[in-house]
Amino acid sequence: MKSFRYLFERFSPYFKNYKYPFTLVIIGMILSAVGTTASAYIIKPVLDKIFIEKNATLLYILPFGVVLVYIIKSGGTFLQSYYSAYIGLDIVRDLRDRVLQKILSFEMGFFHEFRSGELISRTINDIERVKEVVSKTIPIMLREILTIIALIAYVFYLDAKLALLSLLFIPLTAKPLAILAKKMKKLSHNTQEKLSDITARLSEIFHNIEIIKANNKEAFELQRFAKDNEQIFKINVKAAKTAELVGPMMETAGSLAIALVIIYGGTQVIEGNMSVGSFFSFLAALFMLYTPVKRVSNLYNRMQDAIAATERIYLLLERESKTQSGRLKFPPKVDMISFRDVTLKYGDKEALKGISFEAKKGEKIALVGNSGGGKSSIVNLLLRFYDKSSGKIEINGIAIEDFELKSLRDAISIVTQRVYIFNDTVAANVAYGEEEIDRQRVINSLKEANAWEFIKEMPSGIDTQINEFGTNLSGGQRQRIAIARAIYKNPKILIFDEATSALDTKSESKITEALENISKDRVTFIIAHRLKTIENADKILVLDEGKIVCKGKKSELLKHCNHFIELNGGQM
Repeated sequence: MKSFRYLFERFSPYFKNYKYPFTLVIIGMILSAVGTTASAYIIKPVLDKIFIEKNATLLYILPFGVVLVYIIKSGGTFLQSYYSAYIGLDIVRDLRDRVLQKILSFEMGFFHEFRSGELISRTINDIERVKEVVSKTIPIMLREILTIIALIAYVFYLDAKLALLSLLFIPLTAKPLAILAKKMKKLSHNTQEKLSDITARLSEIFHNIEIIKANNKEAFELQRFAKDNEQIFKINVKAAKTAELVGPMMETAGSLAIALVIIYGGTQVIEGNMSVGSFFSFLAALFMLYTPVKRVSNLYNRMQDAIAATERIYLLLERESKTQSGRLKFPPKVDMISFRDVTLKYGDKEALKGISFEAKKGEKIALVGNSGGGKSSIVNLLLRFYDKSSGKIEINGIAIEDFELKSLRDAISIVTQRVYIFNDTVAANVAYGEEEIDRQRVINSLKEANAWEFIKEMPSGIDTQINEFGTNLSGGQRQRIAIARAIYKNPKILIFDEATSALDTKSESKITEALENISKDRVTFIIAHRLKTIENADKILVLDEGKIVCKGKKSELLKHCNHFIELNGGQM
């Protein structure tokens, strides 16, 4: 019963929070086990007293005893089933919350390691498999074990020798059952891995539907999906075959035992050593006994599915984030940000090599260079999406790792090349994550981001619903809402990563003017390829292959920095 013990050890700590319903579950199990055993016991007086001794008085008493026994049994089963389902479903709800909370705490590298579809599958599909075992399998297994114990005690009470004979074949099935369970666990693990693959495939298809349709690749994507789907089908067929072998195996063992009981018990009745009522009571108990034994065997086999899912879930729950939070609150104002000989490695790749610079309050720092130069890596270090490999990053002279992650990120607003729009209202998108939305602040932020003109023309203004990914907006409109979100946050550090790339010249000019106003008393970092965006930068850092090759104002760089001159002659 190693499988049962593993699951019980994993989930029993949760049961402590459900003392009252769990007590009712235990009572229900006991009543069900007692009622099942009593239903076998009552056969003896019914046969012996009514049909053989022809006791007329008991004829009108014992039938009501049968009704009472089944009321006890069914009432106990209801108590156990309902309250165990309640406990199980609530545990699964809590588990799903814990899994997502844990996933959200991980460093950015984790999300590059795991596909989004795989994480969705673990949060939904794997936990759904666990739901069945927590809400049904474990409670039913405990109930059936109690019933088995009660019935074994009763058959030994009736006739110990006959009981030993009838139970002879059960241990012989243990080894085959263990082999089947091991195979079932492997198949279940493979199924869940393939479900993760197929969920990831669907996520990729729906996310990239425009490019799929534009290139007429619907058939190609369907073919790839069908291949994964076929593999899941084959694994599930093998799993079904393995699971269904348990029933015939137990049925065969049970039939052999019953055959021996009939031969031996029949001899005892003929010779007068056992009454007809006792024999049929024993036979009924034996039939009842093989039902829970068979059910426990099936449950044990099917439990492997939940074990595989639980192992996958706990790989996430027991993993620790590589980015640990500090304890200090972020300062009320930022006077200085300094990078001192900072390096950063992504695996074997060195993205930053000895980066050193300072950014003061009110300054706009522009980061320019070819793709892969290290611009985004500097931003990633500021947000602690990744931690530096060596060197020092300090804010007001304090190491960035010493600040609480939450307070650090609350102090930073970022607008990236990829615009993030949620399926919610304009106001909720601008005031993202706020329970109480300051509507006037939303409007002011939209005005500063040059978005108010088109928002006020919408049917419901800032209460207008935006589609998923902002599909009912233009690219420029989406980007301006993202900029308004950054402004609404009122950050101490602003980061604009190609923030105006999707805007027309007129809108870009207005955004550039807005940046001048909102950058005051803040440290602003601007990643850009277009010259207009960084014309007023206080300092331009030119990066190439992870190094700062030049730094200074635009006028200075145009005189002596060949890398900047090349960029300026291209798309700058």
